[in-house]
Amino acid sequence: MSKTYTRNELQENREQIIQDHYAKTPRSAKKRTLTKKERKVLGIGKDRGIARINHVRVSPSKASVVVRNVMNKQVDEALAILQYTPRAAAPILAKLIEQAVSNAVNNNNLNREDLHVVDCQIGPGSTLRRFKPRGKGAAGRILKRTSNITLTVKEKTEEAN
Repeated sequence: MSKTYTRNELQENREQIIQDHYAKTPRSAKKRTLTKKERKVLGIGKDRGIARINHVRVSPSKASVVVRNVMNKQVDEALAILQYTPRAAAPILAKLIEQAVSNAVNNNNLNREDLHVVDCQIGPGSTLRRFKPRGKGAAGRILKRTSNITLTVKEKTEEAN
């Protein structure tokens, strides 16, 4: 079992710990994950706003088509695109973007004009199984799929442009 860092150790080795935390590594070489308290002391996650919704009655493949249109766009531009997108996932994603922006502005004191959509992860939720009668006494299965969506907005910095 790995030890937890003290506050002094975190502040002394701040740059190295943050660099290790964000580094892309294979699972076999993964460093230990930081605890919630350690992330709070280091300020990890204070540069973004996250919103999550589970069990949305839209299939993940249909939702990902809409998400591709708004990735890496500024928040206002993404909301304008979603307003005129005739897909079922568009109003859901618009609400999710507004929620993530509110979280970023209220919880982390970020500027709304500088926020842009960084990441959106869509995964399958639970599937509702329904049956439809078919010929010769058989039943056809109908799968009503749901999605779990996590959206992240982040402040655009000058060096990222």
